Amino acid sequence: MLRGMQPRELSNPPSPFSSFKVEYSQTDDESAPPRAAVTLLEDATKEILSKNDSPDLGFRFSVNPYRGCMHACAYCYARPSHEYLDMGAGTDFDTRIVVKRRAPELLRAAFERPSWQGELVMFSGVTDCYQPFEAELRLTRGCLEVCLEYRNPVGLITKGTLVERDVDILAELARVASARVHVSLAFRDAETARAIEPWTPTPARRLKVIETLARAGIPVGIMIAPVIPGLNDDAICDLLLRARDAGADSCGMVLLRLPGSVAPVFEERLRAALPLTAEKVMHRIRETRGDRLYDPRFFARQKGEGPYARMISELFESSARKLGYKLRNDEGETYAGDHPPGRNSTFRRPEPPPGPPPPQLSLF
Repeated sequence: MLRGMQPRELSNPPSPFSSFKVEYSQTDDESAPPRAAVTLLEDATKEILSKNDSPDLGFRFSVNPYRGCMHACAYCYARPSHEYLDMGAGTDFDTRIVVKRRAPELLRAAFERPSWQGELVMFSGVTDCYQPFEAELRLTRGCLEVCLEYRNPVGLITKGTLVERDVDILAELARVASARVHVSLAFRDAETARAIEPWTPTPARRLKVIETLARAGIPVGIMIAPVIPGLNDDAICDLLLRARDAGADSCGMVLLRLPGSVAPVFEERLRAALPLTAEKVMHRIRETRGDRLYDPRFFARQKGEGPYARMISELFESSARKLGYKLRNDEGETYAGDHPPGRNSTFRRPEPPPGPPPPQLSLF
């Protein structure tokens, strides 16, 4: 458990893949839910590059050094992925972090394959690559060092301030290949942010990250994600203005997505933390999703549908154009900025070290 991190109460919705579940009484002290400490679990995966074929994403390959996320955002669409590991999508996702310690080594092996042509790699497609454990484990930094060694283009999205530590690598990547960072920022005030994404840096601190990256010459943008109808849609213009003044030159927006077990986790947190606002927010979410909480259709899942969803999109786009932003691809999320998928002009494998070739192996 990290210094300064306090345990929290367990709260997981039932997993659809579990054959049994245990319920704890909230009134009986002896059977009350245990306090949850943050723990690390090892992942012995032999591959690190994940490939997606979703037509509404702006990248095909991503690297996820971690599964689960200590930022504990109630809305995180990746929560159901923990259920495939026989864990919960609630507190387990926040506190049982799966670590891929061989990530840099595996990425180097992937780049050495003849089939790899230098396509953009996204950090990360699922959970934040700069969550607190990265300060000690340095897996994301190790992977970025590999990308720099091979001049492989990089896109990155994060809420974490640890990205400032790696300004040196990202600035050099931006110079010799391509690198763009999007800072995820959905709330303008710390109080609301703390209620919904309790272990993330404050909005003001994330704006400072944008400023730091921009001053270092790293292309940086803001990703307003998620826009939660009835809760933070009124902050869009202000967030775009503050981010631009901090140095952001590109922006994106994604409407709240609540697939599977994310919906009960989000609603539970919303009603507990913001009880006076909760009913309005849940109504607005359904209004943008055809009277449902989630629409899994490609393209629609990012933008929603109906008059209220259109109003949000138009507000975002008109404000972004007025402020001089580079807009993302209108057909979906594009975290990589102006680096089109498939471009490979900078990628190259390092020259082998000088010296005699290794001896030929014997057949016997």
